[in-house]
Amino acid sequence: MMEKAPDLDAGSPAYAAGVEIDISVDGAGWDQAPFSAEALARRAALAVLSSAAADIGPCELSIVLSDDETVRDLNRTWRGKDSPTNVLAFPAGAARVVGQPALLGDVIVAFGVASDEAGDGSLSDHIAHLVVHGTLHLLGYDHQDDDEAEEMETLETRILAGMGVDDPYADHG
Repeated sequence: MMEKAPDLDAGSPAYAAGVEIDISVDGAGWDQAPFSAEALARRAALAVLSSAAADIGPCELSIVLSDDETVRDLNRTWRGKDSPTNVLAFPAGAARVVGQPALLGDVIVAFGVASDEAGDGSLSDHIAHLVVHGTLHLLGYDHQDDDEAEEMETLETRILAGMGVDDPYADHG
């Protein structure tokens, strides 16, 4: 069955003015997805950036749809973990320049890990969740302790619900 990521335009509720998102496909597997991964990633990031979680105005970020080996290399280099993971977020940490868009950073998603995690569920819903999760990290949200995790999961669930995606944290039995 073909999954479809809804198109996004300036009339969409997930549209955020002044947002520039650079999306690149730099890994194997993404052409096998039964939907436009680029359109879905853009829609998910815009859903975050147009939510109450993001009151930042014009901004720029990058999303890289990558493969497990590239993500494993990045995870080993930057986090000391020699294994692939589903999503990595690298906040830019740059000081904001008056009159210029805020530089948020990069979100990198590994196709193989994400696909394996989705299992028999919706791959598009899982990819949307990973991009929402990574984009929230760029905005400073984290899940290092229980309170942070609860706040971040609540935001993820609310943003995903606005996209028509079921709660990824609910027990689906």
